[in-house]
Amino acid sequence: MRDNRVKQTLAAGGVSLGTMNIEFATTGVGRIMAEAGAEFCVFDMEHSGWSTETVRQVIATSRCADLVPFVRPPTTQYHLISRVLDVGAMGLVIPLVNSAEQAKFAVECAMYPPRGKRGCAFALAHDDYRGGDLTAKMQHTNDNVFLIAQIETEEGLRNVDAIVSTPGVDALWIGQFDLTTSLGIPGQFDHPKFQDATKRIVEACHRHNKVATLAVMNPDELAAGPENGFRLLVYAADLWIYQQALRRCFRTVRDKLSSGVT
Repeated sequence: MRDNRVKQTLAAGGVSLGTMNIEFATTGVGRIMAEAGAEFCVFDMEHSGWSTETVRQVIATSRCADLVPFVRPPTTQYHLISRVLDVGAMGLVIPLVNSAEQAKFAVECAMYPPRGKRGCAFALAHDDYRGGDLTAKMQHTNDNVFLIAQIETEEGLRNVDAIVSTPGVDALWIGQFDLTTSLGIPGQFDHPKFQDATKRIVEACHRHNKVATLAVMNPDELAAGPENGFRLLVYAADLWIYQQALRRCFRTVRDKLSSGVT
C-alpha cells in the first residue's frame, strides 16, 4: 500500500505544493500534473458534477505517477466519502464544515475501526488489489488518510477551534467565496472582516498543531504562503490556469499584431 508522502511531509513540518481539478478529467491529467511538479491534486466533485466513476478513472490513471490523489466530495455523506476512498483517494477535502459533530462524522466515514466506521473491503483499488494482513491494512490506511475541513460559513468560523481540534482532522481550508458570502461581503477578499477571519483560522490551526491550506491563482501569493502561516499550497484550479495561460498568450499576440511587430 502507498504511503501518503504529502501527509508525511506536513507532519515533519514541511510544505507541500499541489493543484486542483474541476474541469479536465482526461486519462493523462494526473501524469501531466505530476510531471509539472505537483505533489498532489484535489479532484473536485462538489462543483464539477463528476461521478464516482469519473473520479475512479482519473485516480486510476494517475497511479503510475508520483501524485497523491485527494477528492472533494459534494457533501458530508457516508456513501460519498467511503466510495472515493475505496477507489483510491488518499485524502479528502470536506466542504462546508460547520461544527465539530460534522467533522467527527466525516472522520468516522473515512476511518476503519476502531477509529471510525468505514466499511471494510480489501484487495480493491485502494490497496492496489493486493492481499495481506487486514489489521495492518486498516492501520496503514487510517495513518495515511489526510482529512481537510473547509471553513466556509460564519457558523464554521465560530466553531473553528472545535472543528480543527477534532481527532482525525489534519488541516483547514478557507473557502474564500462561500465565507465572504456568508459574512455578507461576497468576493471582498481585502475586507477587514475576511482578513480577520483568515487570521482566526490560521491561528486556530497553529494552536492545535494542524495545517492551514492556501488555495489561490497567484504564484507569488502561494510562495508567500508559509510566511503567512500556510503549509499546504494549492494552485487552483485547472480551468482557470488554462484560461489564464490563453489570455496571456492571446494578449501578447494581439499586442504585437496591433503594433506591427512580428
